[in-house]
Amino acid sequence: MDTLAARQQMVDQQIRTWEVLDPRVLDVLAAIPREAFVPAAYRELAFADTPIPIGFGQSMLAPLLQGRILQAVGTAATDDVLEVGTGTGYLTAAFGLLANSTHSIDIRAEFISSATANLRVVPQSKVRLAIRDAFDGAAMGDYDVIAVTGSMPIYDTRFEKALRVGGRLFAVVGTAPVMEAVLVRRVDNAEWIRESLFETVIDPLTNATAPQGFVF
Repeated sequence: MDTLAARQQMVDQQIRTWEVLDPRVLDVLAAIPREAFVPAAYRELAFADTPIPIGFGQSMLAPLLQGRILQAVGTAATDDVLEVGTGTGYLTAAFGLLANSTHSIDIRAEFISSATANLRVVPQSKVRLAIRDAFDGAAMGDYDVIAVTGSMPIYDTRFEKALRVGGRLFAVVGTAPVMEAVLVRRVDNAEWIRESLFETVIDPLTNATAPQGFVF
């Protein structure tokens, strides 16, 4: 496979055509060797328009969705980013190239270990990884950008509260077959604005609050 050509084709025919037009985002996705972040058994699907299984009931998001996330939050070179759900580290690498600093957490030690190895192919990406449950109750810190890469059946305000004023949060809320991607902006110390972006379906975030079932 001509990986350089396949990567550029992914950017031009998948990501760009889904209204991802931010040149910084497109340049970063064209530069990162996506194939290095895909499990070996699925390497031939590295540039396909599909989620890729990575174990533990989780998947690597499709390229066009990752492009939409990066564009939606509008990461500036001065921003500090929190990514919730490291996975293979691909989106982490992109944030690490776009932002001032990127802190990525994942509940699975296996994902942190593999992402650490994968990220060596992008040494200029400024990232810090940690094993952590985002719902452990500890303080989240404060960030300009937060990207939650697993869905939440019920919206949880803990993430928006970790935004600095002017900060942006990307999250996916709901249950299959229809979930809603949202962008939340912190306007001031007590106000947030929520914008619906598009419908999608992604794997749930481990330990996210589940909706209550029917009681008979």
